[in-house]
Amino acid sequence: MSEDPLVVFTPSGRRGRFKRGTPLLQAARELGVDLDSVCGGRGICTRCQVNIGDGEFAKHGITSNNDHLTPYTDAEERQQKDGRLAAGRRLSCQARIGGDLVVDVPEESQMHRQIVRKRADARAIELDPVVRPMYVEIAPPDMNEPAAHLRRLEAALKETWGVEINGVDVHVLRKLHKTLEDGAYKATVIVRRGKRIVDIRSGFHDKIYGLAVDVGSTTIAMHLCDLLTGEVLASVGRMNPQIRYGEDLMSRVSYAMMNEGGAELMTMAVRDALNGLAQEVAAEAGVPLTDIMEVTIAGNPVMHHLVLGLDPTPLGFAPFALATDDATILLASDIDLMLNPGSRIYVLPCIAGHVGADAAGVVLCEMPYKAEEMTLIVDVGTNAEIVLGDKHRLLAASSPTGPAFEGAQVSSGQRAAPGAIERVRVDPETLEPRFKVIGDDRWSDEEGYNVRPTGICGSGIIEVLAEMYLAGIITADGVIDGSMAERSPRIVAQDRTFAYILHEGEQRITITQNDVRQIQLAKGALYAGARLLMDHMGIETVEKITLAGAFGSHIDTKYAMILGMIPDCDLAKVGSAGNAAGTGARIALLNGQLRRELEEQVRRIEKIETAVEPKFQEHFVDAMAIPNKTASYPNLKKVVTLPEPKFSAADAEDGGRRRRRREGRGRNDEAAE
Repeated sequence: MSEDPLVVFTPSGRRGRFKRGTPLLQAARELGVDLDSVCGGRGICTRCQVNIGDGEFAKHGITSNNDHLTPYTDAEERQQKDGRLAAGRRLSCQARIGGDLVVDVPEESQMHRQIVRKRADARAIELDPVVRPMYVEIAPPDMNEPAAHLRRLEAALKETWGVEINGVDVHVLRKLHKTLEDGAYKATVIVRRGKRIVDIRSGFHDKIYGLAVDVGSTTIAMHLCDLLTGEVLASVGRMNPQIRYGEDLMSRVSYAMMNEGGAELMTMAVRDALNGLAQEVAAEAGVPLTDIMEVTIAGNPVMHHLVLGLDPTPLGFAPFALATDDATILLASDIDLMLNPGSRIYVLPCIAGHVGADAAGVVLCEMPYKAEEMTLIVDVGTNAEIVLGDKHRLLAASSPTGPAFEGAQVSSGQRAAPGAIERVRVDPETLEPRFKVIGDDRWSDEEGYNVRPTGICGSGIIEVLAEMYLAGIITADGVIDGSMAERSPRIVAQDRTFAYILHEGEQRITITQNDVRQIQLAKGALYAGARLLMDHMGIETVEKITLAGAFGSHIDTKYAMILGMIPDCDLAKVGSAGNAAGTGARIALLNGQLRRELEEQVRRIEKIETAVEPKFQEHFVDAMAIPNKTASYPNLKKVVTLPEPKFSAADAEDGGRRRRRREGRGRNDEAAE
């Protein structure tokens, strides 16, 4: 008798000999080939489609063709007629081996395929969801086979899917009998991590969804994903309602400290928002809330604690102790989310007291722990979270930048919305500005432009200040130079300082001296945090910079560097990661194995607390200058002509005093020697 046929699966290259009559799906499973299936081999789901190689394959020493399989089954012919089985393909659960074969598993049939969807930030994510639907058929109850429903269901799952069940949710038991009866003892079981039954549906059901959530202090973003395809079906967002209790994190912690029940009020507000978003995103995609089985949440430490109902007040003072920094798994109902009763929530781990689960999401998104280059990642928000390192070592810190970058505390500032100025250019000769407004691609000096700006958002503030500096309107120490009023009527006196009129109309939009100071404070804190990590790493330069966060993704990196928000770097190596925390939450939603990888990496990140580091204040003072008092920015100077440093009279006098003190210390040191 001839030896058993050889079957080779591509692209994995796995091979083995199998007896004639063995289903292709069984062969794939025995070899560990990545081949999807929901229906348990009954020809219903069509997810296990394969292509059969036709011809001689010298590499494998075999000849392969469709004749080496059993004929098309009724199920395959039905699926072809319905257009669900592509021409020339076979269902591996129906086709049985009859001879040597080369079997190609197309990408869409791979369980852990790479998926890229552009409705959220484009990203290749390998699918490995923690919950999967498994279709089974079990025999009805019989006096001769009196085993309980659950026991027979577990036996069917083991026989069909090879899973060993070790737990079941109570709500499943409550509806088990009726569900099986309604489906004539054919059912789809939702199994978590291959071990626990979390839901059951009558008949065949191959739809299962999850939510990836980024709870920011300013906005909350939510993505609804198909867990079996990775597709982002809908995305929604709204302002975090906690803003009414304080614009930044510390003001919310203070509210909790000063008001009895304040933390509970903020917890209720954010949970109500999450429920509202879930209803909105499900309605947009036409998905029942009961089909949502998994949720991942990323957020900064204060948001993390308030969502979970944990006391945030210890985060308001040293040593900034977290209630927990581990990844947390709980039922959706534990935080009042009205989803499927078996739905679980995975909250990403926190890194430190002020470096939260959102920073962990950024780490998962960007994976600096695999980088060859020394990489600086900055998640720009009301509290900037900073990660520095490469595959050998990672450091993390946070900096209190405040809400100025998002338009708050700026006289004409507003959120990024239609009507907000987002791009600015200033003519260095005439000092005349031109700008772009969100919602219109034209510049304000183009023919036919008639948009009325309503304010200026964060990216516009960064650009106008950098342009004013390049034009000489702002000195290196951040003072609007009143002497420039001789050159342009746009520079006007305002109390004891000066302001720059960006737009004159029904609503005057000006840049005041206080606006400049607010941005200096924010950018000084941001730079000082990054510089402190560089000190601890023992480096003077970084090789790559990534800006994350909704604001970070809209900043022109050149202008960010001109202002001195970030350290000097080759501008070609400075980029944006978009909403990296949200993308990290989406990766964790779609790939359970990467959750474990993230948890391992978070444990090895070294935390630097800026609040207790003396060098932070020193770096902060230098970083108040534009771009910086002491850093020279050689890479930036290759692409931008920076003006000769010009300081205000007060700053020059102060600088002279500091210089004399340093010289005096030097002379005293010499005398001591």
